[in-house]
Amino acid sequence: MSPLRSGLLGDLDPTSDRAVFRQIADQLREAIDRGRFKEGEKLPSEADLVEHYGVSRMTVRNSFSVLQGEGLVHAEHGKGVFVRPRPPVRRLASDRFARRRREQGKSAFIVEADAAGSHPQVDSLEVKEEKASQDISTRLGSVRRVLARRRRYLLDGKPVEFATSYLPLDIARGTQIAEPNPGPGGIYARLEELGHHLDHFEEEIRARMPSPTEVKTLRLASGVPVIHLIRTAYDTGGRAVEVCDTVMAADAYVLSYQLPAT
Repeated sequence: MSPLRSGLLGDLDPTSDRAVFRQIADQLREAIDRGRFKEGEKLPSEADLVEHYGVSRMTVRNSFSVLQGEGLVHAEHGKGVFVRPRPPVRRLASDRFARRRREQGKSAFIVEADAAGSHPQVDSLEVKEEKASQDISTRLGSVRRVLARRRRYLLDGKPVEFATSYLPLDIARGTQIAEPNPGPGGIYARLEELGHHLDHFEEEIRARMPSPTEVKTLRLASGVPVIHLIRTAYDTGGRAVEVCDTVMAADAYVLSYQLPAT
């Protein structure tokens, strides 16, 4: 008799041409999607699934590997396989760069962390002048050198994104923007104090699998993709005053947008 509670998982279809390990993965995935296994909950053990389906341990392990590759579950050595939590942070595009947030002394990341009820941190901070890449130069209006601000963001001690802001030197050099801590409200607050009142932002977003360096930096589990976002900030004079290149752990964020109907 299987130790799994009745109705939790179904039976294999011996007439199907779909591989047995994929059938098991399909059933586990459906159970997760339907909430039979909650976020953070442990899946049935290898032994339980071997008994339930009458298959080998290797078949069960292959099923788990499918789900890990999809980013649905993660394995903890000696403990088992667990359902990965859903993204904890909802990034509201219409709110995170609102001027009132800067006037409150809050950067966009702090706004998001507050909404998620998480503790924000920034580490791996580097600020330096450097030659602009061709792409950054083009986005900033053919500048040759930029001030680059690189940093990694953490929520409750877990890395969730890292970003590099590029600013024209004629704007940023010798200002608080060039300091490790740019002050309340972040660099956008400082830009507006310097007379570059922000008018709008343009963002380009794509999803992809991470590079080995990104896996290490964000401590990504197997199968978790990244969101690669490039944002350009423009002042009211139409000048591009900052380009921010951000790589985000896709399992940490939901991107939320409000779009006009006309």
